[in-house]
Amino acid sequence: MQALRIHQVEGGSEARLEDMPVDALSAGNVLIKVRYSSVNYKDALAVTGKGKIVRKPPLNGGIDAAGIVESSSDDRFTPGDEVIVTGYFLSETRDGGYAQYLRVPAECVVALPKGLSLFEAMGLGTAGFTAGFALRRLRENQQTPELGPIAVTGATGGVGSFAVDMLSGAGYEVIAITRKVDEAGDYLRALGAAQVVSPDDYADDGKPLSAARLGGVVDSVGGALLTSLLTQVVPYGNVAAIGLAGGFKLETTVMPFILRGVSLLGIHSVECPMPWRQQIWQDLAGDTKPAHLNKIVQRTIGLGDVAQACEAMIAGSIQGRSVVEINK
Repeated sequence: MQALRIHQVEGGSEARLEDMPVDALSAGNVLIKVRYSSVNYKDALAVTGKGKIVRKPPLNGGIDAAGIVESSSDDRFTPGDEVIVTGYFLSETRDGGYAQYLRVPAECVVALPKGLSLFEAMGLGTAGFTAGFALRRLRENQQTPELGPIAVTGATGGVGSFAVDMLSGAGYEVIAITRKVDEAGDYLRALGAAQVVSPDDYADDGKPLSAARLGGVVDSVGGALLTSLLTQVVPYGNVAAIGLAGGFKLETTVMPFILRGVSLLGIHSVECPMPWRQQIWQDLAGDTKPAHLNKIVQRTIGLGDVAQACEAMIAGSIQGRSVVEINK
């Protein structure tokens, strides 16, 4: 079988498209013939070697996979079942979805819910799942449209695009924050953004608390931008932290938390408990399914194109989602 395998080399890592036997895959009791995968920022870090994602090389890349069960020794799945696997340390400590076959423990596998095709599931992938997870946590923590607009940072990326779509579809006013205001403004407004603005419009003024003008935030940037946005959230608003494209350090004060009751919600999709995971996928197939999924998924590529797509993502020259077709 073919796989995009990431090896440790002198000075870093290297991704190579190569043949490998199915028997050499990571251990598991469910073997899946992969139909589609996707390209996420975490994949781009792993494949380009720009981030230390792969912890037990060599491993097949790809944190997402959707396909058909080939064999299973677990009663929950039978050959022919359509299934999804996202997270669960794919491409970190076990082989991932950039291969014609994937073998994982049954505890990692979600049955494809009615309302989604395998292609749509990977159009969503970890990016869509993470945005859905963020929406779930915001709602559970009493985030309502009445609190005010929700800012979405990194809005042209996969998670950001889905967050804009899902939040606007759920009745929230969305402010899309991006460095690509001119190039991507029409795209983001088509997804439902009420405003498309630059991060400079929400720059840090150095105060521990600034004017409260945001109901909440879905942030995939981190760093200084997250620090600044935290100071501008209204009392009892929420900030869902989902990424670190702009840095992993957070230099802030306790003032937003103790004087405004702002909540900082961490969104960790890799180890999301299975009952939550199943419900979020059900939601993504139903009420929170993005209305503009076909606009967000902008390209379908082959396994041999993944490395180039990952380089483009790191360079910031790509918007929306790339689905990887593996077994036709």
